[in-house]
Amino acid sequence: MKVLFIGAGSMAEAIISGAVMSKVLNPLETYVTNRMNTERLSELTARYHVQVSYDTEALIQNCDVILLAVKPKDCYDILLKIKPFVQKSQLILSVLAGISISFINETLNKDVSIIRAMPNTSATLRQSATALSFNEKVSNEQRQWAFSLFNSIGTCVEVEENQLDLITALSGSGPAYVYYISEILEEAAIKLGLDSTIANSLITQTIIGAGGMLKESGLKAGTLRKNVTSEGGTTEAGIQALQEHNIKEAFNHCIEKATERAEQLRYQFQYK
Repeated sequence: MKVLFIGAGSMAEAIISGAVMSKVLNPLETYVTNRMNTERLSELTARYHVQVSYDTEALIQNCDVILLAVKPKDCYDILLKIKPFVQKSQLILSVLAGISISFINETLNKDVSIIRAMPNTSATLRQSATALSFNEKVSNEQRQWAFSLFNSIGTCVEVEENQLDLITALSGSGPAYVYYISEILEEAAIKLGLDSTIANSLITQTIIGAGGMLKESGLKAGTLRKNVTSEGGTTEAGIQALQEHNIKEAFNHCIEKATERAEQLRYQFQYK
């Protein structure tokens, strides 16, 4: 498949990096464009040997897949720009938070195959968690290709589109929550006298190890937590402190607010 990335930000680069490394994308058949940031396109060419251009018409006519990786606020203008050149045989793949399949279809005013994907930036290391939703025009070949692409940069699952706002809040934004927890743990360790380099190293490996246990052990998170929480021990004392500060409710509120924001994006940027 020849793929055109419209947008050259961190998410586009994460997908390109992981998929080129996995050889699902051929750099010679991977094209990237953006508004007018030629320096950014030069960076991507140097790193991944992808093709870059500002000839929108030629790019679209040459590609099987058009991957939308712009900011949600720019989606409407981009769709209008590419509308004259999009062909019914092409696949539109969007990684934009809050922008619905129906909006893309209505704006293009063409019955094209559309997939919405919600990956995260861990795609750079081929560790993304991605959710996919399809419209009825997507062929079996296009569906399998999308699974191949996103499985090459981590894992992916198919969901109903109405679940994507929640998934955006959960796994789309999820890496940032983990980084924030890492920041907090490191600050606490330094405050209590541990060297920052040592603290960072221990916290990073702890997160990697815990993630590995969740993935490989086959056990639920609650079971794993209980396995390391001895009665009267240090872990129990720490967990009790978190419970006293309502950490569970804080995370519930976090996911709720992020989901609400994903829903707001749909109305903010789709309906002007």
